[in-house]
Parts: sequence; C-alpha cells; structure tokens
Amino acid sequence: MLVAGVDEAGRGPLAGPVVAAAVILDPDRPVRGLRDSKLLTPERREVLAGSIRKRAIAWAVASADVAEIDSLNILWATMLAMRRAVEALSVLPEVAWIDGDRCPELRCDSRAIVSGDRRMAQIAAASILAKTVRDELLRALDREYPLYGFAQHKGYATPEHLAALARHGPCPAHRRSFAPVVQIRFDF
Repeated sequence: MLVAGVDEAGRGPLAGPVVAAAVILDPDRPVRGLRDSKLLTPERREVLAGSIRKRAIAWAVASADVAEIDSLNILWATMLAMRRAVEALSVLPEVAWIDGDRCPELRCDSRAIVSGDRRMAQIAAASILAKTVRDELLRALDREYPLYGFAQHKGYATPEHLAALARHGPCPAHRRSFAPVVQIRFDF
C-alpha cells in the first residue's frame, strides 16, 4: 500500500509561511535515522532531507503564505498547505497519514495520527522536509529583512524577535493576525 506521511513546519511563528511536506517512502530503499525533525540537529536534518529526496518513491513540499494565514487562520492555512503537498506528489497515495488530530480534504483516504512524527517513519520524513525547507525560506527572509533576525529564531516569538518588532514594527513577512504582531502594530 502506498502511504504518504504528511507534516508541517511553522504553525507557531509570528512570521513566514506554514510549510507542509508529503513523502511516500520506498521500503526497498530505507532511510536510516528518521525521527521527528525537532529531535534532530539542523545538520542531521539536512543530511536526512537529501537522503529522503533521493530514496523516496515520491515527495513534495508546499506552503500557505502569510496572506493566506491571515485570511484563513493558521489551522486552515495548514490544512491548505498539506493538501497542496499531497496533490503535488507525482504518485497518488492510497492513504495519507497526517501528523495531528485532523486531516485536510484529500483525494485519497487519510488518517490523523497524534504525535505521528515520533511514531511513523513516513511522517518523520515529511517533518524533516517541511522543517528544512521552511528554515531555508526564513534564511531568505532574513536576507530580505535583516532587522528581525529571522535566520536565528525562524520567526518564533523569542525575546529578540519581539524586541525587533517593538523597535521596527512588522514587515510584510509578519502574520498580521497573530496577537503579538497585532499588539505591537497598534501600539504606535
């Protein structure tokens, strides 16, 4: 049975897109060391991401941008990114295993698996691809908007990020619907 693991990266940050990945692993070409991306070093994630891309039957990465996050809300933007990732696969899976407690609408069967990125290799692989792609996008945002430190905190609400927001106000990469951004934006 062709199973796609699906996971996202970037639901909690104050800036940048939410990124989702879908991966169909090849049982004849296993990738050793798959784990939840949050449990891996950035260097190990990059190595594993390369192996996943080379050995998987199919993989795809998609996102929902800041405007979609602000108009839909982060949950529905995440579902949109996940659906886009599954639809972008070169092979339609029979079932998609989704990390979390709900599934996006898909053209195949789906199953929500809480903590799936720690339990299923397919979801762990998707977690790794989503995280490495999102991290690269935030490094690119850092080059575009260097005042905010996106390369270091990846858009999360760290004290440094909140201080930069208070000093400079939000940039176009910030999610205007997220409370810390709204509060700072209207404090001027």
